[in-house]
Amino acid sequence: MAKKIVGYIKLQVPAGAANPSPPIGPALGQRGLNIMEFCKAFNARTSQMEPKSPIPVVITAYQDRSFTFEMRQPPVTFWLKKAAGLKIGKKPASGAKTPGRGFVGKVTKAQVREIAEKKIVDLNCHTIEAAMSMIEGSARAMGLEVVG
Repeated sequence: MAKKIVGYIKLQVPAGAANPSPPIGPALGQRGLNIMEFCKAFNARTSQMEPKSPIPVVITAYQDRSFTFEMRQPPVTFWLKKAAGLKIGKKPASGAKTPGRGFVGKVTKAQVREIAEKKIVDLNCHTIEAAMSMIEGSARAMGLEVVG
């Protein structure tokens, strides 16, 4: 018989840096889930990824206080900031204050294609060209100029 799902918890956790402090601890503690078990499993699965890259994770909580989790690729904004050479870290650089008027950086079509190939599994499209147009739109909304 299938387990009864109690709920879903959506978090964005840095790769290899899951620990019981907020936001992970309180979110899992409310559901009565084993926080350290999640942290160890998440860190083990993300050990091969780029350190500190933000990983969206959806945790499915079951009635018997067990859980499963599914990870996605880092957000498009993370890849775009990295490609444009904007600051990533504790205090990351934001995009332009007035998108469409001022630009804070540039990305090339080749970089956009590379991001699209990594991210297409999470996007709502079937072709690389469609994924590229979605990513170009995100870049323009951030204040990044798409060249080449």
